[in-house]
Amino acid sequence: MTTYRNFPMVPRVIFGNGSFSQIGDILKLKRKSANAPFIFLIDDVFKGKELATRIPLVENDKTIFVSSEFEPKTYQVDALVEQIKADYNELPSGIIGIGGGTLLDMAKAVAIMLTNPGSSAEYQGWDLVKNPAIYHVGVPTISGTGAEVSRTTVLLGPERKLGINSDYTPFDQVVLDPDLTQGVPKDQWFYTGMDCYIHCVESLEGTFLNAFSQSYGEKAMELCNDVYLKDIPEDESRDKLMMASWHGGMSIAYSQVGVAHALSYGLSYLLGVKHGIGNCLVFNHLEEFYPEGVKLFYKMMEKHNITLPTGICKDLTEEEFTTMINVALSLEPLWENALGKDWKKTATPEKLRSIYAKI
Repeated sequence: MTTYRNFPMVPRVIFGNGSFSQIGDILKLKRKSANAPFIFLIDDVFKGKELATRIPLVENDKTIFVSSEFEPKTYQVDALVEQIKADYNELPSGIIGIGGGTLLDMAKAVAIMLTNPGSSAEYQGWDLVKNPAIYHVGVPTISGTGAEVSRTTVLLGPERKLGINSDYTPFDQVVLDPDLTQGVPKDQWFYTGMDCYIHCVESLEGTFLNAFSQSYGEKAMELCNDVYLKDIPEDESRDKLMMASWHGGMSIAYSQVGVAHALSYGLSYLLGVKHGIGNCLVFNHLEEFYPEGVKLFYKMMEKHNITLPTGICKDLTEEEFTTMINVALSLEPLWENALGKDWKKTATPEKLRSIYAKI
């Protein structure tokens, strides 16, 4: 008899323009005591900006600004956890992440590590977390990663780039306010949105696909096509991309991502390439695996006048190529979803080396 995974979902979500203004009321119901603060982790691009002034600090609540310039690292998570434990006698009432995928993943990881011993690097993998995380809330300010809905928090560790995939990872509450995504730089808007599009391609063309994943993936793909190939009003585009991100994240709950994500993890680990652009750099050379998906990707790039950087890997040593290849090949569920159980026959070190060399 087949045993099915019993995946958790985000239990509460609020959607709508201006909905961030209700976060104080939402949190009020979850405060454990006057000594148990809410900790807001917010992207430091908002330092001194209007959004930062709207955070409803009460009692001994605290805002911590975190740079999203680089992918989140296990040592950063460990340092934040240590800082919070040193500053307060009680565990916080909750952690609120405000920003893109980096901040959302950071918030999820900190919430987990406040109740689990050791380093966050020890929990990179599947179902290694033993204790439930503290209450945590996600507030995306850019759309595409699906981090607001996923059961993983992707971190760069000392040995690999890999998520803490667990039933305790998903947020307890998400606030989807399309107004917060106004003013995102165009390149970043494109690269992060393509993370969602590539999620859909990899999920819909993967061997793990079932009706659950397919229903979410097809809707996300439809929304991505509306946003990146049609001429629609900007406010409608923000709404649709926010929901595409949500559906794209849900599409991999019962499925997986594939070749592009596996290879981009190698780029991120070695070179610090950010996830959205890393996926684009790789997907640009994956016609062999996703011919129709790549063709549509080219159309989207052309419509929005996006030119990808080149020569990223031209000066790498063989040792560095090997490091990237080993990181990518360690992500076995991604390769199995993309290519089936015999994936090792196709995804050889030589094949990966030839793709990286083009980037």
